Amino acid sequence: MKKYVYFFAKGQAEGSAEMRDILGGKGANLAEMANLGIRVPPGFTISTEVCAIYTQKGEYPPEVEEQTRENLRKLEEMTGKKFGDPENPLLVSVRSGARISMPGMMDTVLNLGLNDKSVEGLAKKTGNPRFAYDCYRRLLQMFGNVVLKIPAEKFEEIIDRKKEEKGVKEDIELTVDDLKELVEEFKKVIKRETGQDFPQDPYKQLMMARDAVFKSWNNKRAIEYRRIHKIPEHWGTAVNVQTMVFGNMGPDSATGVGFTRNPATGEKELYGEYLVNAQGEDVVAGIRTPRPISELEKEMPQVYKELKETVELLEKHYKDVQDFEFTIEKGILYLLQTRTGKRTAQAAVKIAHDMVEEGLITKEEAILRIEPSQLEQLLHRRIDPNA
Repeated sequence: MKKYVYFFAKGQAEGSAEMRDILGGKGANLAEMANLGIRVPPGFTISTEVCAIYTQKGEYPPEVEEQTRENLRKLEEMTGKKFGDPENPLLVSVRSGARISMPGMMDTVLNLGLNDKSVEGLAKKTGNPRFAYDCYRRLLQMFGNVVLKIPAEKFEEIIDRKKEEKGVKEDIELTVDDLKELVEEFKKVIKRETGQDFPQDPYKQLMMARDAVFKSWNNKRAIEYRRIHKIPEHWGTAVNVQTMVFGNMGPDSATGVGFTRNPATGEKELYGEYLVNAQGEDVVAGIRTPRPISELEKEMPQVYKELKETVELLEKHYKDVQDFEFTIEKGILYLLQTRTGKRTAQAAVKIAHDMVEEGLITKEEAILRIEPSQLEQLLHRRIDPNA
């Protein structure tokens, strides 16, 4: 039987970094991190080949359904949770991952697997109803926008109205009752805009999210990005289905992004930002102001130490600057992705030089790291950054 779906978890993965043509960049790097023994939330990758078939024919090979269900069962065994269970639900994220990184071009859905019953189970299991309803309103919002194509502002207007009504500025100041009201209002928006209720069957949610990610390979943003960066259309994207870890469980949870070196100057320092009690999209959405990653050392010293050691290991392994994403759930660190970090021309030269000095790469490799366009940038006049 042809293999289309590949499993990964800490210490065991069916893929590796060499398989980026099949697993996409994100899936290949998740498999590689898992093989290195790094703590990644377990999951599976539906290959880029499936995207190509789906794009051409509008349907999937029969093995895809079978292998997806089989890998979901593996996830359930590994986590001790069940997909759609009303008492201890397994929740997953669905993310795209092309062969070459295309930041922000394609779609992501978080908290899949929640419905009117399992949200109650999550509230009981965690003893944190506010967290459970926060996850549910986020799912309705992202699913509504990404999968059902409802404009994001339809949901944002409701949140803004609610905050105004309650006299608060931040989403995190809304109470569990406020969030329950948002859930009901979001379900009404979905019904009004699509004529259909939000799907309560978690497996249907998963299939619809998978289709949306594959379709996002051909959205306007992605097509334009491919044209500018000369990325072939037939490559397709993979879909990564991953167990959710939660940065929004309280003050000992957080989410963030970072680089192993400063991407503007090339300095060897951990560079990035994070938010306490937040989910991944909050950091990039500009809803709250993130804090510099250096402050994490004061706030959660043990986690910061582990993060620094982990990403230094990744940089040595890949022999290049890494752009990483992480979540801290109740004091436990998880790496969600790593990829080669983009950098300015000035940083590229400094990093290439420093990595030769550190014995990470050869002089020949350093020269090949500098793009001709970056050299051209360096030769142009520029405004003094210290002026």
